[in-house]
Amino acid sequence: MGRHFGDLAKIRHVITYSLSPFEQRAFPSYFSKGIPNVWRRFTSSVFKVAPPMICMYLTYTWGNHVHSEGKRKVAADYENEE
Repeated sequence: MGRHFGDLAKIRHVITYSLSPFEQRAFPSYFSKGIPNVWRRFTSSVFKVAPPMICMYLTYTWGNHVHSEGKRKVAADYENEE
C-alpha cells in the first residue's frame, strides 16, 4: 500500500539521536544549578528592563490623572447661572 509515514523520504548523511522518556531525568540539577542561574540572569537584566518600565508606568498614571482632571466641570463657570 505504498510507503509508511515515517519512510516517506530517505535523507542521507543525517544522523538523529533520541532518548527514551524512561531514561530521561525530569529535573537534573534543578536546585543546584537552575535556581542560581535564574537569579543571576534576573539580576543582570533587571537594571536594563525596570527603569523604562517604571518611567512608562509613571507617565501612564500621570496621563490618566491629567485626563480625569480635564474631564471635570469647573464650578466657577456655572456660578451665575440660574
